[in-house]
Amino acid sequence: MAKSEEFIAMLDLVSRHGLGFKPPSYHEIKVKYLKEEVQNTFLALQAYRDEWKKIGCTTMIDGWTDKKRRTIINFLVNNPKGTVFLKSIDASAISKTAEKEVGEENVIQVVTDNAANYKAAGHLLMTKRKRLLWTSCVAHFVDLMLEDYEKKIPNHEETIPKGKKLLPLFIQDLL
Repeated sequence: MAKSEEFIAMLDLVSRHGLGFKPPSYHEIKVKYLKEEVQNTFLALQAYRDEWKKIGCTTMIDGWTDKKRRTIINFLVNNPKGTVFLKSIDASAISKTAEKEVGEENVIQVVTDNAANYKAAGHLLMTKRKRLLWTSCVAHFVDLMLEDYEKKIPNHEETIPKGKKLLPLFIQDLL
């Protein structure tokens, strides 16, 4: 971005507001300001991490495949303070967890996709860690339930597709 002509032109316009204005260098942006933002983000997350230690948290895992056919796994953490996007990983050739970033002892619930491999992993986790609750994705479960209603109850053929459009908004409000 700092090398783009548009960025330099923007800073030139900004500099007209004061004499001697000099835009930050590419190095300053890439090193100094990026480090500052990483530190600010870390500090902002610390309040969430403290809350995880106090009352526990739920890890939410969502997997998908990108256009290059890589398996991408997103890790999010939720508790009453809010939901935090933790990270995404390319799990095409490896398997990882968010265990180090959150602290295994702080996790009380894991929410995953409804795929058979996630269900099996969830049951294994609950067997190994007695205080852990595994839950399948509610949005996916409700979507499957609505599909059944739509297919089997004729007067729902029109109503169910409309409800499916509202479901993501409803789920977002719950989070």
